[in-house]
Amino acid sequence: MSASIVIGADRNGAPVRIDIEELLATRLLVQGNSGSGKSHLLRRLLEESAPVVQQVVIDPEGDFVTLAEPFGHVVVDGAAYDQAEIARLAARIRTHRASVVLALDGLELEAQMRCAAVFLNTLFDAPRDEWYPVLVVVDEAQMFAPAAAGDVTDEVRRLSLAAMTNLMCRGRKRGLAGVIATQRLAKLAKNVAAEASNFLMGRTFLDIDMARAADLLGMERKQAEQIRDLERGHFLGLGPAIARRPVGVRIADVHTRARNVVQGLMPMPTAAGQAMESLLLAESLTFDAPRRVDESEAEPIDAGELLEQIESTVPVAEQVEKPVEPSLFEQEETAANVVAILAEMAQEPDCTFQPAAQLYQDFTVRCRMARLANTGIDLAGFRRRFAMAVAGVPDDKAPRWREVLALARDVPDDLLAPFLMLAVAAMEGAPCPDDDRLAEVYGTRSPGRIRRLLDHLERSGLIVVRTDYGGRRSVGIPGLGLTTAPVAA
Repeated sequence: MSASIVIGADRNGAPVRIDIEELLATRLLVQGNSGSGKSHLLRRLLEESAPVVQQVVIDPEGDFVTLAEPFGHVVVDGAAYDQAEIARLAARIRTHRASVVLALDGLELEAQMRCAAVFLNTLFDAPRDEWYPVLVVVDEAQMFAPAAAGDVTDEVRRLSLAAMTNLMCRGRKRGLAGVIATQRLAKLAKNVAAEASNFLMGRTFLDIDMARAADLLGMERKQAEQIRDLERGHFLGLGPAIARRPVGVRIADVHTRARNVVQGLMPMPTAAGQAMESLLLAESLTFDAPRRVDESEAEPIDAGELLEQIESTVPVAEQVEKPVEPSLFEQEETAANVVAILAEMAQEPDCTFQPAAQLYQDFTVRCRMARLANTGIDLAGFRRRFAMAVAGVPDDKAPRWREVLALARDVPDDLLAPFLMLAVAAMEGAPCPDDDRLAEVYGTRSPGRIRRLLDHLERSGLIVVRTDYGGRRSVGIPGLGLTTAPVAA
């Protein structure tokens, strides 16, 4: 596998490459004013190098979370965790070589700097046997390594600047390769920028920034004017990982986009005058019908669940294709054996407390022992089938369960087992499972998490929780029109 990726083409149409192995040793600085295509360049670099090297993205605007689905990055919402949890997540990331995006868009500037500093320092302090190569991309680096004091306290500035300095100055020996991007070179601390040996300079208008860019590229001051004339998406590249002489490059297309980015103009609304006034001043309804919550409104992932997600991450380079489907003659027998194996695993004590990747490995071993070479079940499919087995749903093809499974189709994998257990109890008219039983199938020992789980399922429109005057709880499933028998909560 080649460690060289194509980021674009020069003026003659020849491909311009970045040597990832060389980049890990020499680091990269990207500079360009707003609208120059800086984020597009970073996205191209991340997408092309995802199969080659582990990636960690410090994302202050939440632009790169869209890498999660196509490239397997784990999204860590910095606003949802405290300092200790962020440190534990960062430590686990180095251990399991998971590619992650640390999204900081839900935090104020000072909190962003604190969170990023804790995260980077933990990556830096990893044990020696975990110094795997990592591409650490920091967007808007001038926020985390400011050249001068700004609107934050001196303590926060020193903490964040020290973390960025460690990344760029001492990170190489620990496997950390810094890729920092900034809108203004003049606002970026010089001791951080000076450690980069590779440069990609985009459109810049201010004289002070053009002068610094020209110095870094080894150009004369008269030649610096061409930096002002660069088009959007065009950069000048230089460095051992790119080219020995400054080369112009037009960045190639990308596969993903930032969230909520409006491309070009949009039609103006047709309402105007009194019609628009009535829309703005209309009284709110006294009663809103229940609705399913949007994914963006969902409860943040618990730190423990996110740790398990990181542990179960398989690097893109290590992923394999799905096995070939078994023949029609073998499918019925294979399906029955798979159901039996899943049911056997679901009966084992504390099985739900194990990481999904470990359970899946156990499942594949059992299948091989039963001479089932082609089950056709990947990790995602296993998580749902195992949740069904834990909840007591024996076979997804049984007619009585089709309505339940259709209702559960949009339920996230980590919530599926407790939801199915509630649905099974409702279908059978059995007592509502208590918190201890729900906690067991959910894989937690925290009563608070179960209360939040029930609240989230209810806000999503999947269940209705009712507690009578005797303190007995019952759970209804609106999609089925059924309710569990009441039981003391």
